[in-house]
Amino acid sequence: MRLLACLAVLLAAAGSARADEAGVEAFFRGRNVNLLVATSPGGRYDVNARLIARHLGRFLPGRPNVIVQNTPGGGGLVLANRLYNTSDRDGATLGVVQPGTPQVAMQGDSNAKFDPLKLSWIGSLSSFARDADMLVVATRHAARTALDLRKPGVSATLGSGTPGSTNLTFALMAKEVLGLGLRIVRGYPGAPALTMGMQSGEIDGQVVLLSSLRATQRSAWEAGQFRPLVQFGRMTRLADLPDTPTARELVQTPDGIAMLDFAELPFFMSLPLVAPPGVPRERVAALEAAFLAMTKDDAFREEALKLEIDLSPIDGRAVRDLLRKAAATPTSVIARYNEIVPIGN
Repeated sequence: MRLLACLAVLLAAAGSARADEAGVEAFFRGRNVNLLVATSPGGRYDVNARLIARHLGRFLPGRPNVIVQNTPGGGGLVLANRLYNTSDRDGATLGVVQPGTPQVAMQGDSNAKFDPLKLSWIGSLSSFARDADMLVVATRHAARTALDLRKPGVSATLGSGTPGSTNLTFALMAKEVLGLGLRIVRGYPGAPALTMGMQSGEIDGQVVLLSSLRATQRSAWEAGQFRPLVQFGRMTRLADLPDTPTARELVQTPDGIAMLDFAELPFFMSLPLVAPPGVPRERVAALEAAFLAMTKDDAFREEALKLEIDLSPIDGRAVRDLLRKAAATPTSVIARYNEIVPIGN
């Protein structure tokens, strides 16, 4: 009797799984899936979203069309709030958000009208396995290492972007947590302006993604015109930057380590894909499975390589684990972080 009962349970589960699969396929067949991206056209997240849109539908049951819509505003908060509060919760609306957007909610920003832990995280194309956010200076600068910037009389002027940008956040962290002698000039509109500022001598350096330098300033990078001093978003040094320390190697206090943990967590989910809360579990599972299958596809991987994307994917569970860890950061650490990197900077 017990054997028959177990068999009945297994058969029922198999039947339920087949029914779920059929239901998912029926839902997506002939449908347009809207992929919202939290930035204007042309930037890193827009490029990532359009890459996903060109391939994801091939791996979803029913092979839907995936259409990109740009929804910039509020450093990603406009899109996150929309997904959480007003988007349909059926699986036909997805979003590519900046990885720091959930962190802003954890900081207590009153404009963040969402709970990051309740969103339906599908995965991230990158866990930053082969990239780094680097503090670099022009080779004309006197500092040969990060430790030189702790010496009396040695300082560097860093350019940075608008409030909420990682180059400003990590410039502030380098100054206040790593104790480097830095003057920070804010308001540069983007990477090209920062690089021009370095070339003209207006600023000495910036915090910039290694992948961005290789994609947009390859000849200057390979010619040695940028000197990397610190690697952010890394647990260990990149193999091709063995002489450049990670920020963790330069932190001097336990509170500094905890603050760096909080600051760097978004890098490990650096190209995330998310859906609203409350999407039926079988559709979330189908989206996660399709996302992971897409990242293993040769055509997708070839295109990602051409776009200089750090393709080191993680699934939705890994993203949720990272966010739970961030949400468990002691309130005293977040309070100090907010002092250094104020909400809205």
